[in-house]
Amino acid sequence: MGSLDADVIVVGGGAIGSAAAWQLARRGVDVVLLEQYTAGHTNGASHGASRIFRLSYPDALHIGLAREARDLWRELEDTTGEQLLTVTGGVDHGAHPGLDSLAAGLTAENVEHHWLTPGEAAERWPGLRFDTRALFHPDSGRLHADRSVSALQADAEKNGASVRHETPVRAIELLGDDTVLVRTDAGDLRARRVVAAVNGWAAKLLGHLIPLPPLRVTQEQPVHFGARVPERDWPSFGHRSADAFHPLIYGLATPGEGIKVGFHGAGPVTDPDHRDFRPEPAQLAGLQEYARRWLPGVDPDDVTPISCTYTTTPDETFVLDRHGPLVVATGFSGHGFKFVPAIGRVLTDLALDGPRPDRRFASIR
Repeated sequence: MGSLDADVIVVGGGAIGSAAAWQLARRGVDVVLLEQYTAGHTNGASHGASRIFRLSYPDALHIGLAREARDLWRELEDTTGEQLLTVTGGVDHGAHPGLDSLAAGLTAENVEHHWLTPGEAAERWPGLRFDTRALFHPDSGRLHADRSVSALQADAEKNGASVRHETPVRAIELLGDDTVLVRTDAGDLRARRVVAAVNGWAAKLLGHLIPLPPLRVTQEQPVHFGARVPERDWPSFGHRSADAFHPLIYGLATPGEGIKVGFHGAGPVTDPDHRDFRPEPAQLAGLQEYARRWLPGVDPDDVTPISCTYTTTPDETFVLDRHGPLVVATGFSGHGFKFVPAIGRVLTDLALDGPRPDRRFASIR
């Protein structure tokens, strides 16, 4: 390795970076993972106890990636002994033409799904109110985010990776086709490749190095409502309704914390280094009004706000690409967590000069 400190340095120890380090280490690569904050921090997009898992996409690309991820989540569970993925079933409803496209995509890819009448759906899930038919996809569920990140890092270390928290990266310098310099508070490191999985920090850290697409970083503000219907009886759900505060509302149970409900991508633009973590009053009131109208299974006055970030591209497509020795992962647009271990595989392929991902993910201009 000569003067190099690692074959690959991964910058960013959230879910995506941890998955990249995991996949690289499993292939025998000398990898160092650098994370600016402490383990389990709440400053990005990978913390908390619940994320939706689903195969329900209208296109083969995302369905295939989700299927790969599901197999890898189960493999990680077997390896670490942690329960990460819980199947609860999922349901989408509302008067939105996108549901027909979703069903068509599931049919084309042989993903199990069923249409239910409003009465059938309400009988199955008394915590939800339905005024249209509902699309049920039984393979959906939830992932435990905090456990997932910890499990990925633990198994990466077991396979030889060096995981370093509280190590902020101040700059990345491309020194040639096969050498990158990473400047940290603890000193400079050199590697043949760098995987930058920094999401909301991508424009700050990488914008001068590569032509990224426009990235919108927002502070999203879902809440946990107290459950009147037991948490075990909730599916993951999505609702598109013409009279809702925002065109897409999502939700799922977070065991021990209540029912998580949020508007998708509706938060205020923020600087990830200068967030206030405080709920925006109009959004909080909107979620409570939504709960009163559509969620008979929660107490709309028993509410605990949550805060996280989205980093969104104009078309909500992920950026998974490589520019010389720099591999970039960003723009997960609030729906990337389910794919995490498969995205780790994609980034590993890019770092090791392997197959490139589908061109729709190659968003460096």
